[in-house]
Amino acid sequence: MPQKFIETPYPLIDADPHASRVISYFRPSDYAFWAGATGAFPAALYAWQLADPIRAPIKTTLRLGGFLGFVGGFLLAYQRSSSRFWGWSENKQEEERDLAELSQRASEGKALYGESPQPQWVQEAAARNSQFSQLKFSAFPMINLVNHNNHGTDPAKYGVRSTEESK
Repeated sequence: MPQKFIETPYPLIDADPHASRVISYFRPSDYAFWAGATGAFPAALYAWQLADPIRAPIKTTLRLGGFLGFVGGFLLAYQRSSSRFWGWSENKQEEERDLAELSQRASEGKALYGESPQPQWVQEAAARNSQFSQLKFSAFPMINLVNHNNHGTDPAKYGVRSTEESK
């Protein structure tokens, strides 16, 4: 299946980043966004309770609201970080870090995106299923947990030589 290329205002870093990379590239603003959503959800429920009171105790409702705010805030922060990998928002900091990390891996002779014990067909299926999946977190929260080589970027920019060049 051919890779879909999209014109973006910033350079593409990774079309299908692994979950550990997305989380490790969180900026302080992502954590603030996460914390804000975690607090905003129960605060909105409390305000709603004040506006239209019910007789039931609100303690359980606020706990559930805190949990849902925590999960929803994480998914929003994850989506914000992913949009920087895709080049949809400013990503200079991530681009420099990515170039340094993957160039180091290439110079050490390691696989750029890690080794996977999965067969090639499983890696390809995982790549097809998880690419741009962060856009549909509302329907089905799916993240990339499989190492594969389908990332939409040229490995040569990290110093990896193709098999034809090395012969």
